[in-house]
Amino acid sequence: MVPKPKDRTIIGTKWVFRNKLNEQGKVTRNKAGPVVQGYNQEEGIDYEETFAPVTRIETIRILIAFAAHKEFKLYQMDVKSAFLNGYLKEEVYVMRPPGFENNEFPNHVLKPDKTLYGLKQAPRAWYERLSNLLLENGFRRGKIDNTLFLKTKGNIY
Repeated sequence: MVPKPKDRTIIGTKWVFRNKLNEQGKVTRNKAGPVVQGYNQEEGIDYEETFAPVTRIETIRILIAFAAHKEFKLYQMDVKSAFLNGYLKEEVYVMRPPGFENNEFPNHVLKPDKTLYGLKQAPRAWYERLSNLLLENGFRRGKIDNTLFLKTKGNIY
């Protein structure tokens, strides 16, 4: 928490409520999470760049065909909290979610270091962090599609 700056946009927050269902369609649990109201962000002030590259379908098809030809095993993973793991380059100020007001510091706001759901720069920050991790661990970026990362062992892909 930091004192509310006078010359910056304060981005609002709201709660998003979701029911998780089982295979039969019955509610198994209720989930709630705060989301930033990114539509209040102003380009050039709250963020500079939002673009995050997306893999082309042709790249996925070629990868699957190559893996099938070489009899490789392919694994897929889902990072459930991906957008919460990108680092912010910009200075962003966010209101506290409803229910988290603080009477001791009524004019303070949150200044996150990492991205939050709803921020316009969250996809870019996540892709940047993921690609840096892969590059640091011996992968190299594809020449045709820069969302494809390759790691080789000797002369074998």
